[in-house]
Amino acid sequence: MSVLKGTRVTWLGHATVLVQLPSGLNILIDPFIEHNPKYPKGFVLPEKIDFILLTHGHMDHTEDTIPVAQKHGATVLAMVELADYMSSKGAAKVIGMNLGGTAQLSGVAVTMVEAKHSSSLEEGGTSIYLGVAAGLVLTIENGPVLYHAGDTAVFRDMELIRELYAPDVAMLPIGGHYTMGPREAAVAIRYLTPKLVLPLHWGTFPVLTGTPEQLTQLVYEPETVALVRPGEALLG
Repeated sequence: MSVLKGTRVTWLGHATVLVQLPSGLNILIDPFIEHNPKYPKGFVLPEKIDFILLTHGHMDHTEDTIPVAQKHGATVLAMVELADYMSSKGAAKVIGMNLGGTAQLSGVAVTMVEAKHSSSLEEGGTSIYLGVAAGLVLTIENGPVLYHAGDTAVFRDMELIRELYAPDVAMLPIGGHYTMGPREAAVAIRYLTPKLVLPLHWGTFPVLTGTPEQLTQLVYEPETVALVRPGEALLG
């Protein structure tokens, strides 16, 4: 049986991922669309987005949260400080969480796990603190367990994520500079032991030099690394 068990996971460039459950529930993670040079041209989001999940506050993960939430009727789920900020900017429905917590949504449990990164937005020349960065584990009823690491360095406690949640699919940043690169991502894969890996946060800007091809050369099972283009869904 497919690792995805009927769940559709589509990479939309950078760290933006659309997750569509067989039940019809649509989840968008870290929406960066309007100014994302890797967003697939002509790709149209579903009319209904049920939830927007945010890993942290940086612009390249949150920029389109409010317009998407307002247009598609989505509830925004994020770290409590970030959720409060999005509410103040016009998100009608928000769920604030913190590390270790789990929100029971319709057919999926979303758990907020640790990430090693910062989280802020600049407004009027001032950086606004938006809580700590996080990763997200989606445990789908009768489906796969998905782990979106957000922006992070590799860290040993990824072994705890494996022990607690056993993710089938790991979505990991590999570009380097602001996050881990291929070398570190290869270690993260060893800690997590997923069945399928979706490389994120690479190629969007010149400074993000890591590539999926480099990652495949560093892992024990290179066939687990998905070589998809923006707009393509995972197969597996």
